[in-house]
Amino acid sequence: MTERDVSSGQPKYRRIMIKLSGEALMGEQGFGLHPPTVERIAEELCHVHQLNTEICIVIGGGNIFRGVQGVAHGMERTSSDYMGMLGTVINALAMQSTLEAHGIQTRVLSAIPMHEVCEPFILRRAMRHLDKGRICIFAAGTGSPYFTTDTAAALRASEMGCDVIFKATKVDGVYDRDPGIDSSAKRYKTLSYNEALQKDLKVMDASALAIARDNALPLIVFHIMKRGGLHDILLGGGTYTIIG
Repeated sequence: MTERDVSSGQPKYRRIMIKLSGEALMGEQGFGLHPPTVERIAEELCHVHQLNTEICIVIGGGNIFRGVQGVAHGMERTSSDYMGMLGTVINALAMQSTLEAHGIQTRVLSAIPMHEVCEPFILRRAMRHLDKGRICIFAAGTGSPYFTTDTAAALRASEMGCDVIFKATKVDGVYDRDPGIDSSAKRYKTLSYNEALQKDLKVMDASALAIARDNALPLIVFHIMKRGGLHDILLGGGTYTIIG
């Protein structure tokens, strides 16, 4: 992990991975993309980009199609998972378009080649994009069924040499109970990887946590819709839970 001198206004981390759920992009809708919400998240990312932090992003596809739901309705698992991967490409393109409207060069790199709409994921090419100050959005998960976008985020973060994974949620950390249901729920300030697994806190799936643990990648859970929240954490403040 690379930490910087936050007293001088430098961000704590040089290169970060941000894991966004597809549901985060649909706002209060029940399905699809909510443009004002996508814009709101893009503004947060622009704010962070101004700190000269190198940004990688993985976005889920649950707002469009979730593979496990397809299986629950009798669909074949492999086909369902590939459909979910295509949903992540749609979300990635939407975020790219919004970020570039703010003047930030962004590249979508897909684990499933589709040359007409985005680049294939090639590690050295992705590294070069970061060197040029571009935001990289990794789409189509790992490119294989049976793996979630949480696992894809942990995998890409490890490959790209990220210093930390930021898991964007609708609450400001990890709680022992659902804070939306139980007002007495307690937020954890810190957790170990094994505690998160043993307590089954549903932060990320087990394979993603295992990859983070094996590569000593800290995981920070924060509230994506809190204005300036990610920026504050990078400068040493903010409210969050850190696993690692």
